[in-house]
Amino acid sequence: MTSVAPAPQAVRRWRTWRWVLLALVAIVAVAAVSTYLTAPRPGGRMDAESTSPDGAHAVVTLLRDRGVDVVVANTVADVERAARPDSLLLVAETYLLVNDDLMARLAAVPGDRLLIEPVSTTRKVLAPEIRIGRASTMGGKPNCDLPEATRAGEVQFGVSNTYEAAGDYRLSKCYDGAVVRYQAGGRTVTVVGSADFMMNSGLLKQGNAALAMNLAGTRPRLIWYAPQHAEGEKTGGSDIFDLIPDNVHWIVWQLGIAVLLAALWRGRRLGPLVAEKLPVVVRASETVEGRGRLYRSHRARDRAADALRTAALQRMLPRLGLAVNAAPAAVIAAVSARCNKSPEALHYCLFGPPPWSDEDLVNLSHELDDIERQVTGS
Repeated sequence: MTSVAPAPQAVRRWRTWRWVLLALVAIVAVAAVSTYLTAPRPGGRMDAESTSPDGAHAVVTLLRDRGVDVVVANTVADVERAARPDSLLLVAETYLLVNDDLMARLAAVPGDRLLIEPVSTTRKVLAPEIRIGRASTMGGKPNCDLPEATRAGEVQFGVSNTYEAAGDYRLSKCYDGAVVRYQAGGRTVTVVGSADFMMNSGLLKQGNAALAMNLAGTRPRLIWYAPQHAEGEKTGGSDIFDLIPDNVHWIVWQLGIAVLLAALWRGRRLGPLVAEKLPVVVRASETVEGRGRLYRSHRARDRAADALRTAALQRMLPRLGLAVNAAPAAVIAAVSARCNKSPEALHYCLFGPPPWSDEDLVNLSHELDDIERQVTGS
């Protein structure tokens, strides 16, 4: 009995479609993983990991980029493990602190405190030296000598509570009492009547970002405690991943490993990679020189000077704790504190008129470089 071999054309067609199907499976798997990893992270109000408008992921990221060790605590036990004398404890969403024992444990934690919108019961335990004021405020100018507030300038809180001293206590009040600070028991206690300026949706308004970073970045370690549910209670409803049986996860892992092994097996049959030279390599210095010659050919000294000044300010403002849209007077005051130049010379270099000649433009670039070097090294 003889067997008939399949037609060569059918075999070739099957091989082609087999790899097309395998590629489609791989593309779908990669797309699903990428969608999961890049999807917005939901969360509650002042949640440090949430990218929603009410979350606080943006300010936490800025603080970490600034070098602050931000520890996100989900429980009071986490706060106790992370706390130390040189740390700052930020407490938000205090209406969920309904247990007197938990509040007493928080009060015993070492380090400074930053209370955001504290309710009356929490305020009596963690900030007993103040009481709520009679009026409310929307923000505005600091009108105080608190360095964190004066550097930030005008802010927008939304509707905010105000505070005053509960007794004969020395209290620093800013923004008509929306931000207060006092010293007690060897620690610094700061209370803010609104959380809107620290949320993702309000961070870009006027000096909100600068005030949030200045208040939360006073210590090398920040413990962020914003509970999303009362401690001891179960968290919110289950998501779609909680409804998937455990065996399904193992099947997905097995399929992924099988696809990876098939890709490696097929890759070995394609032969070694062939190195090809790039058609042209342009050095960064040549790109800068070409752009400079373009400015020079059009005599665009005003645009070149504006680009130099804007770039220098964008690099210096975060180090000065100022907002992007800070007033020139505030910028000059902050820079003059770290630079050995007069305010008039600084104003001419940072906000002055365009240079009249190429030589003046070169001198301006040297002056800006010198100012930035002094601010960075101070």
